[in-house]
Amino acid sequence: MQAHCRGYTGLTIETLLAYKTLAVGVWIALFLLAERLRPMAVVPAEAKGLARLGRNGGLWLLNAVLSPLLVIPVSLWASQHTLGWRMPEWQGGWFLLLDLLLLDFLIYWWHRANHELPLLWRFHEVHHLDRFLDASSALRFHFGEVLLSAGFRALVIILLDIPLASVLVFEALVLMASVFHHSNLRLPAGLEKFLARLVVTPSIHWVHHHAVRRNTDSNYATILSLWDRLFGSRSATRRTPDLPIGLEGVGRDDDIRALLMRPFRTRP
Repeated sequence: MQAHCRGYTGLTIETLLAYKTLAVGVWIALFLLAERLRPMAVVPAEAKGLARLGRNGGLWLLNAVLSPLLVIPVSLWASQHTLGWRMPEWQGGWFLLLDLLLLDFLIYWWHRANHELPLLWRFHEVHHLDRFLDASSALRFHFGEVLLSAGFRALVIILLDIPLASVLVFEALVLMASVFHHSNLRLPAGLEKFLARLVVTPSIHWVHHHAVRRNTDSNYATILSLWDRLFGSRSATRRTPDLPIGLEGVGRDDDIRALLMRPFRTRP
């Protein structure tokens, strides 16, 4: 897989993936440490043990194995089969920023679809079963959701002729944003208020994980916070340190085996 990325002369996919892995890895480590030194919410007893971290880490490990086997090859294949309407000079620089803005807009609607379409929700609800949030929650996704997301991303790449380099940069930003807004880090109130006008912060995203369905079905934005304001999905609920996390009517999380099987079970 020695292909060069359009608009990024001299950079191979492997190089960009290495940069992405390093940046995200350091970012996660920093937040795992910071949220323990300066927590916003008291960590409940059920979240203090290794069981919860084992569930989140196990789901992440499975997806980490699938990524080079399926996810990356699908994106690479899509980048080699685009409609080809983009001009060669429409790469990098300001066009990278436009790509990132477009991809953030589209991931808002993909996330919203994951809540509104029953088939997609079957997989996405595994993420919402976590009964506490911290940086590890950003890595907790069912492999089925990851594969469905890869298919959606491939379609976007093909139809909109998005350079693979732009996709990889965006994915790194999404992971870093997700770690940030899932974290239990207590920010100065003034700083969080300022940041929330621009990007999704813990005060916004924790409400999305509130164990009340009307709030679960709100605050879908990933990086820029403006999408929920533009499309009427911003919740008026304010985050509090004792905000109950999880799914309405579901009193416990499952073990990892049950989480993996949950989307495939017959529902009443």
